[in-house]
Amino acid sequence: MSSKNLVWHPHSVTKENRSKHKQQQPFIIWFTGLSGAGKSTIASAVEQKLFSMGHHTYLLDGDNIRHGMNSDLGFSDQDRIENIRRIGEVSKLFTDAGIIVLTAFISPFKADRQLVRDLVGPNDFIEIHMDTTLEECIKRDPKGLYKKAKAGQIKNVTGIDSDYQAPESADIVIKTEDFNIEQCADIVITYLHEHQKLLKR
Repeated sequence: MSSKNLVWHPHSVTKENRSKHKQQQPFIIWFTGLSGAGKSTIASAVEQKLFSMGHHTYLLDGDNIRHGMNSDLGFSDQDRIENIRRIGEVSKLFTDAGIIVLTAFISPFKADRQLVRDLVGPNDFIEIHMDTTLEECIKRDPKGLYKKAKAGQIKNVTGIDSDYQAPESADIVIKTEDFNIEQCADIVITYLHEHQKLLKR
């Protein structure tokens, strides 16, 4: 239970100050999709492009976060909800610091993704649906999760015995079966330019 004896301490250096100092507009690029959809791969490619352009970025990856901060969470629906809640709060702190944040999480539930959008505001949240078919994800199976799930070795695998609620109106939809890594990353960068998210440097 959270304490009622808490008071938010305002910073003398504001988000606007930090953003101006870094000469960029901070926001969250939220990659969602099934395991094997290409979230981490494309997020990494996009970050490399942004970094090479001189932007200050940080990539939060699902597996990496579960090795540390969220190592106490499993894969039940409740734990998945808490996982995304924590990531949302961390992402908001990064944007307050003036950073462009990229996140690669299955984030299977619409309500949780909406919670993060509401937390930071719609102008600072870009939802990217990695719209890769389950069949293709199973074929790729980079972590062997689908194979283990089909063998009954693990449970709560999204798309097999755990629900995935696809976005109905994502800001960007990428059908990864139709494009290579470079093209997928370029789709994101083009969107950022067209929507004036990247300040001229």
